[in-house]
Amino acid sequence: MSEMAASDPEGIDGVRMTWNVWPRTKVEASKCVIPIAAAITPIRSHPDIPPLPYLPLRCKTCAGVLNPYCRVDFNAKIWICPFCFQRNHFPPHYSMISESNVPAELYPQYTTVEYTVSGNPAAPAAQPLPPVFLFVLDTSVIEEEIGFVKSALKQALGLLPENALIGFISFGTQVQVHELGFSDLSKVYIFRGSKEISKEQVLDHLGLGASAHRAAPGYPKAVQNGVPNSSVVNRFLLPASECEYTLDMLLDELQTDQWPVQPGNRALRCTGVALSVAAGLLGACSPGTGVRIIALVGGPCTEGPGAIVSKDLSEPVRSHKDLDKDAAPHFHKAVNFYESLSKQLVSQGHVLDLFASALDQVGIAEMKVAIERTGGLIVLSESFGHPVFRDSFKRIFEDGEEALGLCFNGTLEINCSKDIKIQGIIGPCTSMEKKGPCCADTVIGQGNTTSWKMCGLDKRTCFTVFFDISPSERSNPPGTSNPQLYLQFLTNYQNPEGQTRFRVTTVTRKWVDGAVNTEEFVDGFDQETAAVVMARLTSLKMEMEEEFDATRWLDRSLIRLCSRFGDYRKDDPSSFTLNTSFSLFPQFMFNLRRSQFVQVFNNSPDETAYFRMLLNRENILNSVVMIQPSLIAYSFHSLPKPALLDVASISSEQILLLDAYFSVVIFHGMTIAQWRNAGYQNQPEHRAFAQLLQAPHDDAQMIIQDRFPIPRLVVCDQHGSQARFLLAKLNPSTTYNSAHDIAPGSDVIFTDDVSLQVFIEHLQRLAVQS
Repeated sequence: MSEMAASDPEGIDGVRMTWNVWPRTKVEASKCVIPIAAAITPIRSHPDIPPLPYLPLRCKTCAGVLNPYCRVDFNAKIWICPFCFQRNHFPPHYSMISESNVPAELYPQYTTVEYTVSGNPAAPAAQPLPPVFLFVLDTSVIEEEIGFVKSALKQALGLLPENALIGFISFGTQVQVHELGFSDLSKVYIFRGSKEISKEQVLDHLGLGASAHRAAPGYPKAVQNGVPNSSVVNRFLLPASECEYTLDMLLDELQTDQWPVQPGNRALRCTGVALSVAAGLLGACSPGTGVRIIALVGGPCTEGPGAIVSKDLSEPVRSHKDLDKDAAPHFHKAVNFYESLSKQLVSQGHVLDLFASALDQVGIAEMKVAIERTGGLIVLSESFGHPVFRDSFKRIFEDGEEALGLCFNGTLEINCSKDIKIQGIIGPCTSMEKKGPCCADTVIGQGNTTSWKMCGLDKRTCFTVFFDISPSERSNPPGTSNPQLYLQFLTNYQNPEGQTRFRVTTVTRKWVDGAVNTEEFVDGFDQETAAVVMARLTSLKMEMEEEFDATRWLDRSLIRLCSRFGDYRKDDPSSFTLNTSFSLFPQFMFNLRRSQFVQVFNNSPDETAYFRMLLNRENILNSVVMIQPSLIAYSFHSLPKPALLDVASISSEQILLLDAYFSVVIFHGMTIAQWRNAGYQNQPEHRAFAQLLQAPHDDAQMIIQDRFPIPRLVVCDQHGSQARFLLAKLNPSTTYNSAHDIAPGSDVIFTDDVSLQVFIEHLQRLAVQS
């Protein structure tokens, strides 16, 4: 069992916590330094989750769902809710239950179950709604880029399920909505790109609004009884099987934006209006259906709402320095525009995905709010021809093992024991502002609620929930009340086939008196989860709090944690030791301080927003790799083995494979590179060398296959220009200052950063200070 837990720490529940035992009081919780939080992957696929073909039983007071932690009186046919202690009667169809005949949801190992009912079980099974994909394509790009994006779109059309509905909008200086219903004659509706347009105006212009139908009483409505009327919708959204030919022809004829661009100007691009029109069109066509707006953007928005820079090339695109000094004239206006767009999309239950392919910025920092709150996917690459875009775009539509498992229209509800309050969630969701006794006063991320909307989610989407301990005055004194606390996560969602699912995960942890039992706390610490939670919280604070000094805050937190849980004699740094439960944590914090989440000077605001969005939605194992990359060494003398993330790991006679999540680097030592350039691997007597060269490539492909977005693959040699991708991530234990004691064949890093060794020495000295 322990081996299984080591390989799959999330288990059947998909839940990991910073602390696996919880303090009883607010004071004890603050002494823990690391917040009490849970990282949950609500629809993670697991072979042991039983599908139950009936409706869940819910508590009449708190709406908690029957679970293995409920106390059951089999004679009286009563179950007691562990959250509010309400006694509930079992309904008649549970009359056969007994201690030897229990329903699946009471089995102790089924802490997570999934109910597969759609609506009313007495009614005939509802027809699952087909998914809708609306492509929004930027044509203000060069001819070559249009060619790349056309071939990617044609490939995607071949992979889509036949019943999926497809729509197409192109934009440049203006927005063109293509009517796909008449293959004989292409018909296009044009919208001006320079001014904001409301949902009602979009619908009237397209002939879908209420006013368009007032004149003719017999005219069919776009939506009848909540279901899109096919005859009207089919003008703009057609099943993939019917419109593949029309779309192929349309793509063949599509050209780059023909509007002339004056010298010294940027191309006019009205991304904001195009997305407004897309949201408006879908609002009429498909309420409550699983919908994705897939925006393919090749440059910055320069026209209309959402513009991030003017068309004048002499005005540079905003940088982090401009944002800090409040010298980005378009920024706040664009963010407000995307915030209102996100509210419209969330109310419709629709997702915005963004594929940004440009050498410069396109405005991800401004669009972040709309993508993140709708649970959209994001991919950033340099060109529509780059493998990062091409392979990631293809992954969205793939089936089977490779599929992302894209689901729609999710909601998440949380129930918890009475002394626990919820502060909020960091992750791709929106607060539904459903207040309750479980809401804490302090808010982190999406808070002030016990339920959240997740328009789009997949089997890897992970959320961080922050909790507050607030025992009421009337709470029982410690020792007399239940030693266990309970949390329940209820996820309702629409699977890729369009059927509704309801997943219930119930977990329990132990209350501990922190003043007495420090050992139990130490053993219950999950350092990987804690590192990721600190990274997500730091990123959020850097965005929300002006003048927030992330490095200083992280250092102070680490010093307090080591003072509280380390073993040492006062004022004697050499006596300091940390329990194995904490031993990796200082190293994680050292790498987090140097990571792209905290150090923004080398990245654009778009890149920083992109990195943080992925950090906030990926599972714990992937997020740890983003913070602290992994390194594997390949040599003639041994099998591939993990290497220290340190410049000392570089050797002229070995190959290193660095997995930094966003990039995968294969780095050849100097001697290996010389042998390869001499062509030794092509000679039959040097087969072992050919195998050595191939091994890291095979391992890199395995890493890349399992990722979304697809990471950039960098193949480089020691002292080559691309070696910087590796050197930037390594601990600078030998720098240009200490180069005199360098091992032959190794390397130095030109930096004034402190090394991990110096960092740990300072930490020990400060942690033991009286």
